[in-house]
Amino acid sequence: MKPELLQKCFNDGSKFRASESFVRAWLHDALAWSPRKGTRASHKTPENWKELCDRAALRKAYIIKEHDIPPELYVNSDQTQFLYAPGDKMTWADTGAKQVELQGEDEKRAFTLMVSVSADGALLPFQAIYVGGTDRSCPAMSSPGYEEAMELGFIFEPSETKTYWSNQQRMRSFVDKILVPYYDKCKIALGLPLSQHSLWEIDVWAVHRSREFRDWMREKHPTIKFTYVPPGCTGVGQACDVGIQRPLKLSAKKSYHEDVVKEVMDHLKGGNCTYVPEKRVSVLRDRSVRWLVTAHRSLNRKELVKKVNTH
Repeated sequence: MKPELLQKCFNDGSKFRASESFVRAWLHDALAWSPRKGTRASHKTPENWKELCDRAALRKAYIIKEHDIPPELYVNSDQTQFLYAPGDKMTWADTGAKQVELQGEDEKRAFTLMVSVSADGALLPFQAIYVGGTDRSCPAMSSPGYEEAMELGFIFEPSETKTYWSNQQRMRSFVDKILVPYYDKCKIALGLPLSQHSLWEIDVWAVHRSREFRDWMREKHPTIKFTYVPPGCTGVGQACDVGIQRPLKLSAKKSYHEDVVKEVMDHLKGGNCTYVPEKRVSVLRDRSVRWLVTAHRSLNRKELVKKVNTH
């Protein structure tokens, strides 16, 4: 039986509606709850981060000067975890609580995204890596936005391991399929020989700094000079991390929420009042293509990317 409050008509003919303001007031007054961010240990930046970043900048300046590298040929790349069900890490908890736990905070169903920008303001195609051993682990060709993703030069690849993290093979694939074609295209446009040197800045991740990867780069792509973001300085010295990843994930989160709203509306139109959010990886994986295409389209602006490179 419905509560009487839901059936009562007010003087203006309207009925009770649980508006957002009402729910917020009730949670605050009746339960003493307030919206809170989940708490977790924060990443510590080295005390001498300024010195480390200055040294890294001098190394880059030396390489650029010695090899006459134009801004088009200076690229910064960064990998990030991309959740299938992104949230805002907010919840309702006791006002004043020092420790705030989030339901679903340990959600690890995700894929890896490689994002790259040039000092000239170009946003390179994305590389997305999905857990699995075959192409069946990647988005289907029928996924919304797939055709545009191919036109933009995206590559969707299986990790060929039990995780979605990148590895030696996937890093080599990125270099061969995205980085080198971009450099060659720029060299031709600038009237430079293919022997022209370029600069690639990456994190000091184990695979990046491994002898195996460095030897492979020197043997297969000797014209690409590479340098590392100082350890622990990603948040202050990594161009993609500082200025691209946040708006990119905000765009993807908006696209994800659009899908959720559409699902809810479709359920309501069909007369079904019970809604359970879509959680199947196969479905969310296919939807992720549209999220990435939309994000790339919104971020691929020279003025935005150039601003990132002046951090």
